[in-house]
Amino acid sequence: MADIDVRFYLSILLRRLPYILVCVGVSTAVAVVVALLLPLTYQASAKILVEAPQIPANLVRSTVPTTSFGQLQIIQQQLTTRDNLIELASKLDVYSSEKEKPRIEAIVRDMRARVSFEEKELSSDDGASVVTVAFKAGTPALAAKVANELATSILTGNQRQRANRAGETLEFFNEEVKRLDAELNRIETDLLKFKTENKDTLPESLEFRRNQQSSLQERLISLEREESDLRTRRSLLVETYMVTGKYPTGEPLTAEQQMLVDLNKALADQLAVFSETSPNIVALRTRIANLRARVVPDKQPNVDNKSQSGLDLQLSDVDRRITAVERERAQITEKIAAITQSIGATPSTDARLSVLERTLANTQTQYNTAIARRAEASLGQQVETRSDGSRFSLLEAATEPQSPLRSVRRLIVLAGAVAGVALSFAIIALLEILNKTIRRPVELAQMLQAQPLAVIPFIATPYETRTPPLKRKLNSIARALKYR
Repeated sequence: MADIDVRFYLSILLRRLPYILVCVGVSTAVAVVVALLLPLTYQASAKILVEAPQIPANLVRSTVPTTSFGQLQIIQQQLTTRDNLIELASKLDVYSSEKEKPRIEAIVRDMRARVSFEEKELSSDDGASVVTVAFKAGTPALAAKVANELATSILTGNQRQRANRAGETLEFFNEEVKRLDAELNRIETDLLKFKTENKDTLPESLEFRRNQQSSLQERLISLEREESDLRTRRSLLVETYMVTGKYPTGEPLTAEQQMLVDLNKALADQLAVFSETSPNIVALRTRIANLRARVVPDKQPNVDNKSQSGLDLQLSDVDRRITAVERERAQITEKIAAITQSIGATPSTDARLSVLERTLANTQTQYNTAIARRAEASLGQQVETRSDGSRFSLLEAATEPQSPLRSVRRLIVLAGAVAGVALSFAIIALLEILNKTIRRPVELAQMLQAQPLAVIPFIATPYETRTPPLKRKLNSIARALKYR
């Protein structure tokens, strides 16, 4: 700041003060004229009250998760879209007073500039707030009409949006319940079909089949024992007849006859264990043959037919019983094989059955959840239909404004004055740059490249003192023209 010659620059401003006054005056006058020529602008506002839900959320949950502020933002974006603004301008004849209808793009830009939204929160506890919708127009009636139309569009759009979302939510859960119900029916059908096809290997009958297998195995052992007894009895009958010549009637046998019977019985027991080529079997058969040769008498021509007939009856009875035992044993063996096979296949059936039952349980859970959600969605739709949720209501309709907006005109006048000051400073700076006259000792030293011993300042004559600079300038110009 010490190097700046403040007095010099102040002297320049004082000397050029007429230029400043002229530029500021002209610029301000032009701005005033422009401001007065601008058409009057009126602004009308409508107020919308955003109310809290009428039914507490802990009793009935709304199916519209968007907050009131979010809904307002969505509606604002929808209202200020290109198509909606053009439709609004055409519906209310916003540009009917224009001599030439503006282009579409100009209409969209102008409408967006005229529309304004402002939200003021009333209570942070319940979320209540007031939304102000304003519109600027050339006439009070048009401003009020468009503002009311915008407010009506916001109210209608909010109600339609909430009702549509609630209806879409309910429709979604209806479709989900219908889909899950069909899925449940399909899975239950598959499960029933699977149980029918694999009824012999189901895990719930495993214990019964094991008990049945044990009973059949015990029965099989009993039959084998009975068959062995029958075959022993048959051999005894045959041997007794061959020894005595008659079937057993209860009469006592001799020692050799009893020994032969015992050997035949032992042979029958050994045959159940050993094969025909076994040494024990061969030895037993040799002893039986030797003993039989001594004990059994030679057959006479006149054989006792009565004894033969009684033996045949007993043998046939024993054979029938043995055949029945063999048939039953074969059936039991087949049943045991089938039961064993079903027991072996039970783990695989159990695994597949578990998958089907688990799928059925999961689908049933989803179905129950969808039913509960559908009930909530139905209540939520009723709440939105009756407007008991978060809703918008018209608090104050827009009225025709009594006075136009003035802030724009004042800004234009202020801008004109500022522009005049800037223009005057620019002109002064240009004149000073073009003026090469030496007016300060510093400029003289810079020109001479040396420091002068003394500097004589400009001394004005009485004429220059009395005559203003502008008049002197005009006189000099007149003298120059005269001498030409």
